[in-house]
Amino acid sequence: MKELAHDIKNWGRELGFQEVAITDVDLAPYAEHLDEWIGRNFHGQMDYMARNQDLRLQPELLHPGTLRVICVRMDYAQQRDNSLDFIDKKDTAYVARYARGRDYHKLVRKRLQELADKIQQTAGPMGYRAFVDSAPVLERALAEKSGLGWIGKNTMLINKDAGSWFFLGELFTDLPLPVDTPDLPHCGSCHACIDACPTNAFVQPNQMDARRCISYLTIELRDSIPVEFRAAMGNRVFGCDDCQLVCPWNKFTEPTQEADFSPRHRLDDSSLVELFAWSEEEFLRNTEGSAIRRIGYECWLRNLAVGLGNAPTSDAVLGALQARSAHASEMVREHVAWALTQHDVGE
Repeated sequence: MKELAHDIKNWGRELGFQEVAITDVDLAPYAEHLDEWIGRNFHGQMDYMARNQDLRLQPELLHPGTLRVICVRMDYAQQRDNSLDFIDKKDTAYVARYARGRDYHKLVRKRLQELADKIQQTAGPMGYRAFVDSAPVLERALAEKSGLGWIGKNTMLINKDAGSWFFLGELFTDLPLPVDTPDLPHCGSCHACIDACPTNAFVQPNQMDARRCISYLTIELRDSIPVEFRAAMGNRVFGCDDCQLVCPWNKFTEPTQEADFSPRHRLDDSSLVELFAWSEEEFLRNTEGSAIRRIGYECWLRNLAVGLGNAPTSDAVLGALQARSAHASEMVREHVAWALTQHDVGE
């Protein structure tokens, strides 16, 4: 098993994972934190987080027979630049870095399947199941236990050699592999991420009220965005990276070699007006195979309307908003109306 574990890590790197580590299934130390987070309703409308807590905390119930979890990480950063300069480009849309290229779920899952196939070629048939941000799995907890990093004050998994710009995946298995040693937290006295949050979503270190998080507001929320957060959203139209951009550990970021993660349709440098002009057909075509498509066209327009409300006043901005002022969606109309009032137009 020790030799097999060594081979698994080598095979994982050959398949494009930057690191592979192994842990057991004892997540009892994370139960109190999860219970408190759910109990304070910090999950908002993410009802799936409140369901199946027993499965989250006991991987062997989610996939019977599981003894170990093989955890992997895959870098997705395009560059080492961790600047907040985008804030000053108020007429340019900011899309979270993870969502600018192709959806990572299929790619990482495919590589995990290839890893499972390789293991079985050597060790024989095994019970296994691959997960990539799917099903009730405490990904960051498992990754932290495995030694891939530690859960930082911004609730992200941070690796001292790579920062936090990476995706996670898991391979549940019934093989009794030797487990790796967890790393210690290395945030120290730093609180840059907490200070940088535009909406003050961190109620304390390592505890986020997701209802205040821009990533939640622009991706998970399906209703109107609370007015109190709209100005703070600035030009962030899908997700938010601020707490990662200011993290000192991200100076160790290594740019990815995966072509699939390269920005598509200029999503790293498009104007708010340009994206707001997309028809629903264009939205569906341009977000095919993208994580952005999951929010739907209506929420896409909602988010962009807020961005346009925060943009400098111009004929192009006003024209774009007025063109959508009679949109069929009541939610879109409401956010367009709010945006126009920010430019002293409308009620």
